[in-house]
Order: sequence, then C-alpha cells, then structure tokens
Amino acid sequence: MEKIIIFDSTLRDGEQSPGASLNTKQKLEIAQQLSVLGVDVIEAGFPIASEGDFEAVSLVAKKVKGPVICGLARALKKDIDVCFDAVKHSKRRRIHTFLATSPIHMKYKLKMSQDQVFQAAIDAVRYAKNKTDDVEFSPEDAARSEIDFLCRIVEGVIDAGATAVNIPDTVGYSVPSEFGQIISKLYSRVPNIHRAVISVHCHNDLGLATSNSLSAIINGARQVECTINGLGERAGNASLEEIVMSLYVRKNFFNVYTDIKTSEISKTSKLVSSLTGMVIQPNKAIVGSNAFAHEAGIHQHGVLAKATTYEIMTPQSIGLKSSELVLGKHSGRHAFEKKVKELGFRLAQKEFEKAFNDFKALADKKKNIYDEDIEAIVENEISREKQIYELESIFITSGSAVRPLAKIKLRKDGKFFSAEASGDGPVDSAYKAIEEIIAQRFKLIDYSLKSVSIGKDAVGEAMVKVEYKGMVYLGRGTSTDVIEASVKAFLSAINRILRNIKGRD
Repeated sequence: MEKIIIFDSTLRDGEQSPGASLNTKQKLEIAQQLSVLGVDVIEAGFPIASEGDFEAVSLVAKKVKGPVICGLARALKKDIDVCFDAVKHSKRRRIHTFLATSPIHMKYKLKMSQDQVFQAAIDAVRYAKNKTDDVEFSPEDAARSEIDFLCRIVEGVIDAGATAVNIPDTVGYSVPSEFGQIISKLYSRVPNIHRAVISVHCHNDLGLATSNSLSAIINGARQVECTINGLGERAGNASLEEIVMSLYVRKNFFNVYTDIKTSEISKTSKLVSSLTGMVIQPNKAIVGSNAFAHEAGIHQHGVLAKATTYEIMTPQSIGLKSSELVLGKHSGRHAFEKKVKELGFRLAQKEFEKAFNDFKALADKKKNIYDEDIEAIVENEISREKQIYELESIFITSGSAVRPLAKIKLRKDGKFFSAEASGDGPVDSAYKAIEEIIAQRFKLIDYSLKSVSIGKDAVGEAMVKVEYKGMVYLGRGTSTDVIEASVKAFLSAINRILRNIKGRD
C-alpha cells in the first residue's frame, strides 16, 4: 500500500474563508493540534500577505515539530524571499510557489503568453530551489488549462527542481471522471513525472472537492491538499476528514493509507470551528453533530442490534465516545427502552407501554426530547395510581383585558363530566371548575412550577400541596403546557384524597 501525503491548508486557504481570520496565537494552537493529528505538511500561511501572516508562519516554523512547514509565494522573487525568511526556522521547510496556467487567467489576470508563463514558472522554481530543497509548484486553475500546456509546464518545473507539483481545481469546475483523466494524462505524457510527488488541491464550488480528490488518487496522485471542516475560499476545499475517512473505510478499494491519527479528528474539527467561529453544519459528513446520530426507529433498532447496519465507521474511530440515539417522533420502542434503562428505570410491560405512548405524544409537541423529559414521563408513570378522575380536556380563555374562564372535562368510570368557572387567573379558574365537577372544596396551600428540561418547548412540572380535613396531599403533573401541568398536579392530589376517603369507607 502506498502512502497518501496529507497537506493541510487550514491556516492558509482555510483562513481565507470570509469571517474566519485567526490571530498568531490561534494559528499556533491549530498547528500544534495538526501535528498531533499527524498531517504531513502544514501550509501555515501566505507570508507576504501581511506582517501578521509572516509572524504566524515564522512562529509555527519555530514551535511546531514533525510536519513539513510550508509557506505560499507567488512566482516572484520578493514573495519567495519573504516566504523563505518565514519558514527557515523549521528543519523541514517548503516553499510553495504558483502561477496561473488557464487561458482565462493568462489573458485577463496575468496578461501573459504561454511562453512567458512557462519561463516565469521555471525561474520561480529555480530561485526557490536555491533557498531550500523542498519546492512545490502549482499551475493555478490547472483544471481549466489546456492539457498540452499543462503537460509542458509540469515537465518544465520538475526539471527545474520541483519536488512536488500540485494540480489545483482552483474554482471547483471539474467533475470526478474528468479530473481523474487529467492526472492520468499527466502520468502518461510527462516523462519525468515520477521525479516529483503529484498533488491535488480541489475546491468545492460544485460540492465535488472530495470526489475529485479521490478520483485523482485512483489515477496516481499521492498528495492531497485539504482543510479541516472543508474551510476555504467561497464554498471551501476538500475536507481533510472526508478524504482521510474515505481512504480508511474503503482501504481495500483505494489500497493506500495515511498517517493521520483518526481518533484526533473530532477534537481537531471542534478546535478549528471554535477558533474560526465557523459553525459546522449538523449534517456535515464525519464531524457534523448528526453524523453518528439516529432518530428513525428502524435505524435505531438496527444500530442497537448491530452498529454496522447503519454505521460504516465507528464514532470511536474519529474520537467520539459513542453514537447517539436521538429521541424524537420517529423513534421506536427499542431506543426508548434503551434510554429508560440508561436512566436507571425498570418498568413493567404495561407501565412501559403507557410511558412510551406518553413519550410519542410529547414528541409530537416538541422538537427536542431531553433526558429530563424522559425522566418526568417515567416518574409520572411509576407514581401513577388508579385514577378516580382523569383529565379529558381543558379550554382556557384568559388575557389582560379578558375575564379568565376555564372549561374542564373529566372522565370517571367511562362517563364524562364538565364544568366551567372563573377565578383570579387561568389556573385558579381551572381548579374551581374541577371542584365544581367533584362538588367539593379543597384548600391549596402550596403551588410551584418549574422547567424539567431546556428550550422554549421545555416540559413544565407543577407541584401542589392540598389540605383536606387536616391532612396534606401532594400532587405532581408534567406537560409542555404549564396550565395542563398545573391541572394534572391538582387532579393528582384530589385523586389521592378521594382514594383515601374511599379506603376509609
């Protein structure tokens, strides 16, 4: 198996993402983590771009051991001089110089002929080679360059001393079969190509950066330039984690390997996201929050039975502790049962079925179900005793300029009883309506309401203390509707009172 060199450009191209600027200290922190991750080359910046960029590349070159430290330079002597001054502090240093080779770039941006571009590229590589042994050249916009000229310039820069030649799809224009053919043609038509490492640098404008990079590997490329979380200009670059895990999961297909410590991927991704302020989309491959999360009941059942039914890699392989079974309206009994057991509860089958039905009803009402929600449901079921009166429905009218009115319907022995009442507010009105149905008065001595989970659709828990003939009875109710929770709590206490009266009789 041949090795694929991982060239990380998070600190250079990645930082060019709008809004992703990093200070010198942050760049060093990321570079040190990239070293732990095991990248082979760190492109630390574009030294001539600014004084801050020069300082950051210099600091990385001084402090980070292991990877090759690389700086970017245009095909100009002043750029190459500044670049070398920044990377010279590293024992393993590289100058990466570039010049556009596509007709559109040469005509409108450079205003140079093919011969002028060819000579400028050769001169730049030779000049850089006099400063350091490791020199990389990139024919910018190679994917839109004429293949004959591309072959000519690749051969020329290798003769001039380039140790790596990078073939960029600078604007993300190519498609996998086409880009793979470009690499294949270079190998068949450039006689000295085996004297240099052929690299690729793909942008994601059409969402094909990873696919194009993998196609290039199949056709002979042995270095991939990529970034953490796919950061970069416009739509970004090929994502390091996607490239690495594709090669890891499908190693029998690609027959290559990398030296990346995959268990550091999640940590590195989170660090880069935190320092750049670039939030990772939930459905991002490999490192998105949903990448190892399952909500659909059939998927959850499969994962519980055998993880590989729906997971082609383990969460541990990228540094996560475990997969996540997300409880929601699509979840099934298996996932709910697993969560209940994880929370330390043991339910009889009848209790479990009722709790599961309550969970499904709650999941239809709120988007996110938290452990506290499940605890509230289960505890409510565990504490459930034979109810004399059960709540059927509530209708509340209330407002700052409206007299509060509550209409309550209760069920007892299969029959329904209704009443309406007004009070000091919606809860007081509901309590009076309940007393109207039962034809008894009860003394409320304590009432409290709290959230048992988080979010604007959190479950509310109401607790009441009701006094009756010198004895105090507790009642508890939960719901996403605080009025409903309050009514359930009051009814729970009253049912205890009525059961106690019936027991004495």
